[in-house]
Amino acid sequence: MSTRTQFFVFDAFTKVVAQADARGEFLNAGQIDAFAAMVSESNKRMDSVNRITSNASAIVTNAARELFDQQPALIAPGGNAYTHRRMAACLRDMEIVLRYVTYAVFTGDASVLEDRCLNGLRETYLALGVPGASVAEGIRKMKDAAISSPTIATASPPATAPL
Repeated sequence: MSTRTQFFVFDAFTKVVAQADARGEFLNAGQIDAFAAMVSESNKRMDSVNRITSNASAIVTNAARELFDQQPALIAPGGNAYTHRRMAACLRDMEIVLRYVTYAVFTGDASVLEDRCLNGLRETYLALGVPGASVAEGIRKMKDAAISSPTIATASPPATAPL
């Protein structure tokens, strides 16, 4: 197990142990079973993260291409992705979301994606007038591209909140 994996596993173990200790209880069978399942799934999650990371550029590029083909108003004059600067910002944001998806898959916990990425982007996009439906569609297209790629393994993804 890598040092990074040990950190996340240790963190999860520490939380549960600290909670049990605060209640003055032993770990129960359900908690032990959950730890065992988490450890057994960790290799699948790491494989998925490696494959997504290796294909990140293609996932983002293909998802953006499909989004703009489907919603050409985004790249037309006056559209939210019109001009090179806005297009670059859009692609950067898609890459950031995908990066946080890999963090969530790696840890098996979607809260890192929701708390540190999606909530902040939601507020920023509302302030800038970026259409939320287009953002959600771009994220769906990245998901579809990642899942349909023959090199992406299927590990149990964390549950995420919709935009």
